[in-house]
Amino acid sequence: MTETANAVPESLEYRTEVKQLLDILAHSLYTDREIFLRELVSNASDALNRVQFEMLTNQDVLDSDSELSIRIAVDSEAKTLTISDSGIGMNREELIQNLGTIAHSGAKTFLSNAGEGNKASVEEIIGQFGVGFYAVFMVAAEVTVTSRSYRADDQPWTWSSQGDSRFTLTPADKSDRGTTIVIKLKEDAEEFANNWRVEGIIKKHSDYVSFPIYVQNQAADGTDGEAKVANRRTALWRQSPSKVQPEEYKDFYQQLTFDSGEPLLHIHLVTDAPVNLRSILFVPAKRDRGAFTNQSDHGLKLYSRKILIQQRNKDLLPDYFRFIEGVVDSEDLPLNVSREMVQSNPVLRQMRRALTNRIFRDLKNLAEQQAEKYVTFWHEFGVFLKEGVASDPASHESLVELLRFQSNKTTEAEPWLALKQYKERMQPEQQAIYYVLGENLKSVARSPHLDYFRANGIEVLYLVDPIDGFMTSMLREYEGTSLKNVDDAGLDLPKSDDPKDDAEPSVPQDDFERLVERFKTVLGDQVTDVRESKQLVSSPCRLVSPEDSFDRDLQRIRRLTEQDYELPRKLLELNRRHPLVVNLAQILTKPDSDTLVDAAIGQLFDNALLLEGISPNPADMVERIQTLMETAVAARAA
Repeated sequence: MTETANAVPESLEYRTEVKQLLDILAHSLYTDREIFLRELVSNASDALNRVQFEMLTNQDVLDSDSELSIRIAVDSEAKTLTISDSGIGMNREELIQNLGTIAHSGAKTFLSNAGEGNKASVEEIIGQFGVGFYAVFMVAAEVTVTSRSYRADDQPWTWSSQGDSRFTLTPADKSDRGTTIVIKLKEDAEEFANNWRVEGIIKKHSDYVSFPIYVQNQAADGTDGEAKVANRRTALWRQSPSKVQPEEYKDFYQQLTFDSGEPLLHIHLVTDAPVNLRSILFVPAKRDRGAFTNQSDHGLKLYSRKILIQQRNKDLLPDYFRFIEGVVDSEDLPLNVSREMVQSNPVLRQMRRALTNRIFRDLKNLAEQQAEKYVTFWHEFGVFLKEGVASDPASHESLVELLRFQSNKTTEAEPWLALKQYKERMQPEQQAIYYVLGENLKSVARSPHLDYFRANGIEVLYLVDPIDGFMTSMLREYEGTSLKNVDDAGLDLPKSDDPKDDAEPSVPQDDFERLVERFKTVLGDQVTDVRESKQLVSSPCRLVSPEDSFDRDLQRIRRLTEQDYELPRKLLELNRRHPLVVNLAQILTKPDSDTLVDAAIGQLFDNALLLEGISPNPADMVERIQTLMETAVAARAA
């Protein structure tokens, strides 16, 4: 012991990214500094969970009979805060790894772009990249961490830092397992050296931590008083839903996720057949919940008889439900199940089925009974359901009922519709559900593909998410009615009822054939063919996909993901009655018309690409547009 007491502290440099983080913390202002205690309690809880799991299979854990708890002692005179746990503990190497470096590489990238004083950025680092321990330096002038590992042969060590560029390591005297953190508070953070303040923070942020959190009361004479449990520790998911108040769900959600807002929906499932299951799931109100939220990874907390066996289980729900937060507990999972065995456990598959079916049921009820609330859900998470349609054919029936769309017939009063509503509104002779793909609502609303459908009062769904093409490539029909892209060259449509078809002048056959040949010459292999359109009404031309182009809906995804993406070759259709096409055919009969006609052809083609959302480089159009402008101005001035 004497040798340990006289040991010279070993001084080490922080890794570069930790120096950056500490510098930002030291020079930033905060309105919610109390979160440092939440982070430390959360770390202590994780350490207790880990040792609890270790003791299921390991008989040689140090202090195996000690109470699993967290203890907080406040010294208002010395202005210190001490947080102790009887968790897994750390040896020298683990102290360096956990407190001297940032393990998450994403934080390093983020830090390189974080500016000094950027509060939102720092909060995002703390909340999303798992570096919450360093939040202590928002309030600490000095931090000392003394820890002893659960491994009896490991020596205890003390880690210490003042939040500058270095930290020290010293062999320590500590006989019991776990970690003790002593915080010397800054002058402007002395409010945290009060019991009432600490208890309030615990009640607000850590009330549902599974282990008791004792707060040491200080007597008037300065001696240690009675320690009392400051958190409820109630396993809310094991209670009957009828006995849980709405405010309790909200509090539990906020402590589980660190989200200050309310969840959009909670699902409380208690069942004993076909599998024992106790679960509370939450649908957040927003996909991006901002600062301090625990969004670094997805997955549900998995318990076996109230013992946490996995912090983030990704197998309990399909991947497209990864936005859902919550806890799942089952007495049918053996306590000694290894984390590697969880994935292959047949009980887990039954739990997954029960949870997934319940989510589908509750989302469907939300859509039917609270339409406005469901629209909020759809705005935030609809893209995940589309991903599910594309990736999980076995769940199509349930997923498709939850899809919502905008169309050329939706209004501000009713901006969204389901496929069921679309079918109910179909024209008597309509044979398919039609959709148009595009970059955004404005561009698809102006798409030339819609000419025929507008003229004949046929509804067309607007699909503008990048994933929509992936979804439609897998969703080929709904209740026996096929889905058709309006750019399909082989659409079988009745003759248009628009009287303008016969009233407007058309290009004579010889002139039109000459113009078509000119288009083919100018555009070359950029198109597969040029022909007359049977559908265009108010637009001069459109690009359509060949009939055998089964994967055309995936082109937008390829454009976003493939480095060597090449524009798909499509068929160009011309509107023989459009004034622009009529005039081009006339100009082509005159001498010296090459420059103007060729520029107009090139521009019409690029316009069509823009409306399709696949123009490779709009800047290439500038010179051609200038040529057309010069010609137009010269003709006007003549």
